[in-house]
Amino acid sequence: MKIPQLSSDLFKQKSNFHCQKTLERKSVEIFLQDALDLIFPGMLRKSFKTPAQIEVLLEDHFASLKKFLKVLGETPNHIDEIVQSYSQQLLTMSASVSKDADALLAGDPAASNIEEVLLCYPGLFAVAAHRISHFFYKKSNNIFARLMSEIAHEKTGIDIHPGAQIGDSFCIDHGTGVVIGETAIIGNHVKVYQGVTLGALSVDKANSKTKRHPTIEDHCVIYSHATILGGDTVIGQSSVIGGNVWMTKSVPAYSLVYHKSEVKLDQKKQMSEQQELHYEI
Repeated sequence: MKIPQLSSDLFKQKSNFHCQKTLERKSVEIFLQDALDLIFPGMLRKSFKTPAQIEVLLEDHFASLKKFLKVLGETPNHIDEIVQSYSQQLLTMSASVSKDADALLAGDPAASNIEEVLLCYPGLFAVAAHRISHFFYKKSNNIFARLMSEIAHEKTGIDIHPGAQIGDSFCIDHGTGVVIGETAIIGNHVKVYQGVTLGALSVDKANSKTKRHPTIEDHCVIYSHATILGGDTVIGQSSVIGGNVWMTKSVPAYSLVYHKSEVKLDQKKQMSEQQELHYEI
């Protein structure tokens, strides 16, 4: 096929996707990184020596946000409302992420100081990105929110839907493979390890407006590769869920749930070894 014809055909394919509102992924990634710089001034990419330098970044940051919201079809009045609300929430987000960082430092003997947690722990990056994306999810800017969560997913291997409700002092240790679904509710002082899934029992599209993911109450610990499914599933406060557990039922507060490991002898090998021993005698 000739290049001009191929170009024309590919351009026509564009209409099949019915996508009229597009955001540039790289621009959203820069917005997210700037937001994280504002939450932790001087600790990540940018070094701020004066409040005036932060002011410059804030002005650029809010200007970028207005452009994104305009692309998404928001009205001028609604754009101003969202930007104003976002500016008021930045300090709250910063305080929440500080608590998340403190929880990681307190809960991991390998963490020597807060700087190490900020720079080296993917779980904190993922949770901080979620604090930001969740704000925009609540404002019904779903594509914008999903893009930010997927950027964090790509960087960390941690997949948190922006709709998930997460309390204070949330700690994801190691983190690779963690999946937290849209309607999950997580309380305060919860800690999860790598490979944990808080998922749905059914992927039926008819259930899209219902609670499909579990509730984890305060002070719970969920160890690696545990899978907890279902919108009616509640893990009571201060419970410990062991590694590799598969759960679809609720448990009361202070529960200890673990995967039962059984050691079974290989009967064929055991008989073979017995026979060899017999012949040696």
